[in-house]
Amino acid sequence: MKKCVIIPDSFKGNISSIEICEIVKSKVLEFFPYCEVVAIPVADGGEGTVDSVLAAVGGKRVSVIVNGPYREQVSSDYARMGNTAVIEMAQAAGLPLVEGRENPAETTTYGVGELIKHAVLDGCKEIIIGLGGSCTNDAGAGMAAALGVEFLDNKSAEFLPTGSTLKQVAHIDISKTKDLLNGCKVIAMCDIDNPMFGEHGAAYVYAPQKGADQNMVKMLDCQLRAFSEQIKKDLNTDVSNLPGAGAAGAMGAGIAAFLNGQLKSGIQTILDLVEFENLLKGADIVFTGEGKIDGQSLRGKTVIGVAERASKQGVPVVAIVGDIGDDAATAYDRGVSAIFSTNRQAIPYEKARLRSKQDLASTVDDLMRFMTLDI
Repeated sequence: MKKCVIIPDSFKGNISSIEICEIVKSKVLEFFPYCEVVAIPVADGGEGTVDSVLAAVGGKRVSVIVNGPYREQVSSDYARMGNTAVIEMAQAAGLPLVEGRENPAETTTYGVGELIKHAVLDGCKEIIIGLGGSCTNDAGAGMAAALGVEFLDNKSAEFLPTGSTLKQVAHIDISKTKDLLNGCKVIAMCDIDNPMFGEHGAAYVYAPQKGADQNMVKMLDCQLRAFSEQIKKDLNTDVSNLPGAGAAGAMGAGIAAFLNGQLKSGIQTILDLVEFENLLKGADIVFTGEGKIDGQSLRGKTVIGVAERASKQGVPVVAIVGDIGDDAATAYDRGVSAIFSTNRQAIPYEKARLRSKQDLASTVDDLMRFMTLDI
């Protein structure tokens, strides 16, 4: 093996994608010391996205003090590579920031808008926003306000809407934001296809994870419905049913409506960012993986996104995963060459997770030993 590409997602709650890259790379070089190893850690847009991007493609970390979910000051980072900025919305509006005081009716994405504004004023022309781990349900209204969108009530007074006050918006003016973002491309990394509201929307599916009880969920959904109608009226666009509109408390809808942004698969965004096809040149094999591979993985997750592109270049793909679902074999029709599980003992998950790093290393060790055989 002269060259390999390592490009895994994290094993959620167990091993980060950066750690997986380090473990696999170490084992590859143990058996193939002259192999050229290209390691690309992947994050899905949630916590760890900035770190993963910086580890994958370099660039610089930019630190900014912004408003947090309750307008308190928080320190946030984004990654910058040339004229591209990668922003992790959870750094300004993530669940860990409100631990013990969760309330998606009151939290705001204002700080996310401040991060975007900082990058734009600093000369960035492409803004990539990771949507994951939010504590909000304001449809990105806070973000938009920080970027100059004016939200007026029925008395023509400007105010900052949150999840519980979206119905009070009587007029939306995005003219200042259009001027600010003129010449900028905005992409949101989004791996869910939920609509803005309804049974499968932002409030019903995700707000309970952010502290909402049943009554609050109904209220938040009602607010989003009204807000969607106001967006249609003032901006002449319907973003409510875009796949991913419900991501991050319907921030997906807000990015499309207020920033003219695209909602794009996280893995496809990362593969474009690292110029994956160029990295594949001369590669003998690709190692990828995620916590579990099953039918859900076919909906644009890391393993399939990597496999589909690599197979077009004729490069085999090995998926190293935690669990293998009964329907995982369908991945073979999408470019995956082989699947290996790191589970080595029949023990409960809570015990298995404590030894996940050692089990990963042992699994890769076995795989490398097999690959050295002259069959």
